[in-house]
Amino acid sequence: MTQILDREVRQSVIDACLAMNAQGLNQGTAGNVSARNRDGFLVTASGVEYADMQPEHVVQMALDGAWDGRWKPSSEWRMHRDIYANRAEAGAVVHVHSAYATALSCLRKDIPAFHYMIAVAGGDSLRCADYETFGTGALSQAMMAALQDRRACLLANHGQICFGATVADALKLAVEVEVLCKQYLLATLAGTPVLLDSDEMADVLTRFQTYGKQD
Repeated sequence: MTQILDREVRQSVIDACLAMNAQGLNQGTAGNVSARNRDGFLVTASGVEYADMQPEHVVQMALDGAWDGRWKPSSEWRMHRDIYANRAEAGAVVHVHSAYATALSCLRKDIPAFHYMIAVAGGDSLRCADYETFGTGALSQAMMAALQDRRACLLANHGQICFGATVADALKLAVEVEVLCKQYLLATLAGTPVLLDSDEMADVLTRFQTYGKQD
């Protein structure tokens, strides 16, 4: 049974990689996906084309950074590891270099409450983490600061990262973030967006606790 579940999780990671490229969230081998399991987490291998990815290209890692198999894990494994180590609710992580999120990340500014759906990330803004070199512990620390009380953030001059209970949840959030980034960029090109105030966003965040859930 454990082997069957392991295969299913590995396939869900591969399916998410194929989906994020098909949906235009990512290009080539950029970005990475992972899923928590009982031994730590499974993460995509470094430099493997998603179209060619097989279950063995999804690398088993421990939370201490050790990994198994012949394939090296993504260079961004530290970000995934630190999310799992610090956020018990995280079951999967998706990191992409989506066009609009990356463009706005280059401005190194948080995205304010221009639309109530900004609450999908968990707060009244979508934060942008400070810039640090890719693959470093410093980047992971900057990301964790931006993810405080959030499920997604931008990474300065880099892209976006999201987590969710499942791979499907994390991928869905990455799509939502990209749409919000596109909308915000379009709004700023047209003029100065009118922002929702803190009282309205507090109400929205309360409503989001049951948003999209059936009894």
